Amino acid sequence: MPRALITGITGQDGSYLREWLLDHDYEVIGLVRRDPAEPREGVRYIHGDLADADSLRAAVRGTQPDELYHLAAPTFVGDSWSDPSGTLQVVAGATGTLLTAAAGAPDQVRVLVASSAEIFGDAGESPQHEHSPMRPRSPYGVAKLAAHGLTGTLRGRDGLYAASAITFNHESPRRPERFLPRKVTRGAAAIKLGLADELVLGDLGAVRDWCHARDIVRGEWLMLQQDVPDDFVLASGSGRTVGDLVDVAFAAAGVSSEGYVRVDPKFVRPPESTPPVGDPSHAREQLGWMADTSFEAMIAEMVHADLADLRARHGDSRL
Repeated sequence: MPRALITGITGQDGSYLREWLLDHDYEVIGLVRRDPAEPREGVRYIHGDLADADSLRAAVRGTQPDELYHLAAPTFVGDSWSDPSGTLQVVAGATGTLLTAAAGAPDQVRVLVASSAEIFGDAGESPQHEHSPMRPRSPYGVAKLAAHGLTGTLRGRDGLYAASAITFNHESPRRPERFLPRKVTRGAAAIKLGLADELVLGDLGAVRDWCHARDIVRGEWLMLQQDVPDDFVLASGSGRTVGDLVDVAFAAAGVSSEGYVRVDPKFVRPPESTPPVGDPSHAREQLGWMADTSFEAMIAEMVHADLADLRARHGDSRL
């Protein structure tokens, strides 16, 4: 039975990866800062913190995993502006610690580092692939680029097997509501049920490349099953606007968005010179991977989950 250690196991991606690995007969160990409120059957938890290098080294040494999935990191890009140095420490510093710990393990540990499309920033070309220019626009993107660079630099050193997954936006019903797609699906569901009368957004023309988190973690697992480690862009390959997201979400809720969506200038960001759309051709050719869940199906799943949750919360069968 292969053993996997997952950082970020309580997050969206970690939860889907946990399920995938258990379905494939792995022993799963999750690194957590504190005991989870709802421990998952079949998972062993150990304590550690991205800001505590000793705890990370002890986790690798104590569990001796066959595969290490490093998914944990701050996920809200805007927060990185308030603490750039702290962001760099917990993103790049923790990645470096885990990579060197894996390299020093008695048996080979295959390491997957979750990178981000934020490393491309003003790349000057779209879609972006593994060798596109990388010019991040935020401290978070800079930190992720440093972690990505460490992965490539240390790969092969002392026999280290390390791969970087450059993931574009990926969503699910498990995504926190502070993220735009959940804000939209939650808002559409609330309007459908008569619990809200408007949805306030920013630029409806902003473009993103969205796919399902379940597909992303499958790609990350496939990356560690290869004979030779490499970096891969994991993305749908299609750009969608926020307006597209709104239209699909309201259609899934069974209500028109007309008259319910208001654009607030304070939420409108400066226009992006390079649309953040990924080119997954390397993953498709080398891993046989593609995003199986369509954009429409993903958003519908999220809307239906929000409808069910709101009905349960408000306890009214008429909703």
